[in-house]
Amino acid sequence: MSKNILISDPTLRDGSHAIKHKLSLKQIESYCLLAEEAGIPIVEVGHGNGLGASSLQLGLSSFTDAEMLATARKNLKKSMLGIHIIPGFATIKKDLGPAIDLGIDVVRVACHCTEADLTENHITYARKKGMIVWGCLMMSHMLGEKLLIEQVVKMREYGVEGVVIMDSSGTYLPEDVFNRISALVDGANIDIGFHAHNNLGMGIANSIAAIEAGATLIDASSRGFGAGAGNAQLEVLIAVLKKLKINTDIDLYKVLDLGDLAEEILIEELPRIKSTSIVSGLAGVFSGFANPVNRIAIDVGVDPRDIFMELGKRKIIAGQEDIILEVAMEIKANESN
Repeated sequence: MSKNILISDPTLRDGSHAIKHKLSLKQIESYCLLAEEAGIPIVEVGHGNGLGASSLQLGLSSFTDAEMLATARKNLKKSMLGIHIIPGFATIKKDLGPAIDLGIDVVRVACHCTEADLTENHITYARKKGMIVWGCLMMSHMLGEKLLIEQVVKMREYGVEGVVIMDSSGTYLPEDVFNRISALVDGANIDIGFHAHNNLGMGIANSIAAIEAGATLIDASSRGFGAGAGNAQLEVLIAVLKKLKINTDIDLYKVLDLGDLAEEILIEELPRIKSTSIVSGLAGVFSGFANPVNRIAIDVGVDPRDIFMELGKRKIIAGQEDIILEVAMEIKANESN
C-alpha cells in the first residue's frame, strides 16, 4: 500500500482528560519542541473538551486557552498548531477569534454526530479568516451510514476541508470502521479522517482499517495518552505504517523519543484498558466519562459498570455529565428496594 497519510496529534488536548486538564506550560513547551523535531504535522493543544471548555462541570484547566496556545505557538515552527472547538462550550467572539489572533493553523469544529447544523457559524468564520478547517463528528457510532453522510455533507457545504469521524467511546471494530469510512469516502465527496479510542483494544487496527477504506487523516497520541483507555498510540501507529510502506514524513526514532518524553513528563498513569473502559466501549459511552463515573460510583456506593450500561441505554453524550449522578442515585435506590 503506497499513499501519504496526514497525522494529527491530540496528546496535549485529548490527553488533558487523563490528568484532569492540569497541563502545565512547561509540559506544553517540552512536548511541542520534540514534536516539532519529530515532524508531527499537526499538534492539538488545549482543554480536553476544547476551546472555552474549562469549567467546574467539565474540569478547570491550570492555564487559560490563550496561555496554552501562546506557549505552543512559540515552540512550533513547522508543525501546525491545531485546536478542537465545540459550539456551545466556545463562542466565536470570546474564544475562536482570539485563538486565531494567537496564530493557530488548524481549526477542528466538533459536535455530536447528529448536530452538524450547530457548526456552521464557527466553520464559516474560521474559513473567512483563512484557517484550515476540519469538522469532527463525535460519537459517530450512534448514526447509520446514510444519516452520517448527510451530516458530513452539511459540514462540507459550510466549507470544511475534511471531516473526522470520532469513535468517542471506543466501540468500533475494524469491520465497522472500514464500512463507515468507505461509505463516507464514496458518498460525501470530501476527505475523511478517523479518531480512535482504545476501549476494546482496537485503536491501531481501527486506524489501519480507516486508511484501507480511504481515510486521509488519522489522529494518534503519544503512548495513547487520551480520555478513558486512551487513543491510538502514535509511536505504534507510525511503526505499523512504516511496515505497510505508508508515508507520514514523521521520523520514527524521534516519535519513539516523543513517546518516552510523554510518559516521563505528562502521564501520571499510562492509559490501559480497565474493566470500566471495556464496559464503556461495549455500552457506547463517551470515554471522557471515565473519571466522573468512577468518582460518582464511589461517592454513591454503586458499581461504575452499571452506571456505564445505563448511560449507554439512555444514549447519553458528552455535555450531559449531570446525568451521571442521577443514574447513580437511581441505581442505588433500585438496589435498596
